[in-house]
Amino acid sequence: MLTTPGAAPLRATERLQIIDSLRGIALLGILLMNILMFALPDNRENDIYLYNELSGPDYYTWWTVNLFFEGTMRGIFSLLFGAGCVLLLERLERRTNPLTPAAEIYYRRLLWLLAFGLIDANLLLWTGDVLFVYALGGMVLYPFRRLGVRPLLIIAAVALVMGTLLGTLDMHGKKELRIKGEQAVLLAKQGAKLTAEQTKQKEAWEDHLKEMAPAARLKADAEQVKTMRGGYFQVMGYLLPSNEKNQNLSPYGLFYWDLMVCFFLGMALFKAGVLTGLRSRRFYAVLMLAGYGLGLSLNYWEICVWMGVKLDETLLADRVFISWYEIRRVLVLLGHIGLIMLVYRAGFAKRLLAWLAAVGQMAFTNYLMQSILCGLFFYGVGLGWYGALARHEIYYVVFAIWGLQLIYSNIWLRHFHFGPFEWAWRSLTYWKRQPFRKGAPMMQIA
Repeated sequence: MLTTPGAAPLRATERLQIIDSLRGIALLGILLMNILMFALPDNRENDIYLYNELSGPDYYTWWTVNLFFEGTMRGIFSLLFGAGCVLLLERLERRTNPLTPAAEIYYRRLLWLLAFGLIDANLLLWTGDVLFVYALGGMVLYPFRRLGVRPLLIIAAVALVMGTLLGTLDMHGKKELRIKGEQAVLLAKQGAKLTAEQTKQKEAWEDHLKEMAPAARLKADAEQVKTMRGGYFQVMGYLLPSNEKNQNLSPYGLFYWDLMVCFFLGMALFKAGVLTGLRSRRFYAVLMLAGYGLGLSLNYWEICVWMGVKLDETLLADRVFISWYEIRRVLVLLGHIGLIMLVYRAGFAKRLLAWLAAVGQMAFTNYLMQSILCGLFFYGVGLGWYGALARHEIYYVVFAIWGLQLIYSNIWLRHFHFGPFEWAWRSLTYWKRQPFRKGAPMMQIA
């Protein structure tokens, strides 16, 4: 197999443990949101009114997850992806043979990540896969690798504005659907002759009302539960349209800018020493207090607004002029970063952070294993518990997977250099079979 002189994966001694710890926390935290897509039909994921989850443990679980974790764990994971791209490229450009540019290895790595993403979404049946879109988004980052902190922050801010703008346009578009649809329905009732455009607006609104009717949504959920408890190929065929939609990473879509915000912010925070624990405790305390103070306040207010309209997206723009989602999630995730770094700097959770670092070091394997484990537990190809658990009960599964990944990640890395999927990814990236078991010599670094 063709080798790449001078390039090799990061040695264990070169790893930044706090980066791995952050990645481990984010990886485990992502499951708090992802588990809902594995476990519940579409209409039940976030609508606590449809199933009367307005009190008790299900209600408080919904509040806790949405207030503290919605979008933030994925955001931290995205920050670290951007930081990891900088770290990788800095190392490659120091060591790589001039005949093998760092860009070749970097893009080869992303192309293999893209392939793994297709496998995760289509074969492991995880429609919320981010590997595919991370690979596509990561391809944009290479020309910006040498920028300083300030220009990277400016780009992140521009991406934040774009994401907020698209979210706001989407919110007002749903309001317009309601207003124009109701006007067209009223005109039709009054016997007025509708224009072709008004007829379309009337039909679109009536279709929306039919689709959103509680009886129709409950029926759709029951059909989805039946399908997802079916055989492997039945589930695959059902999820295919969702995968096609989710794998369209277009710059005209909100999720593209959702990623770009955190990718560039992660690059900036890494270069500024924020993600490596180099800033003062005062800095991290201010980051935590500002992030939580502003972000959680916005979260609480907007959740209350959502509940005031009973989660009806067509009514939201009557109460809120702009979409605060991107802004508030970035603020809360910065609060999380500040808190974690304060714990790290205080030094009183070294053992826990070391355990989490092992999860982060095997983040690729653990991410794919979450797809496998959740698929086997919830889908018909495995135990078939899809749609069977109450909202709060789903998190018992989350805690079990957390415990399993903490234990096996730490045991595995006592005996092996990499997780199994990390090993495969690195071997493919560097066109050379990497040492796997500890005790085998690592590649020589030029």
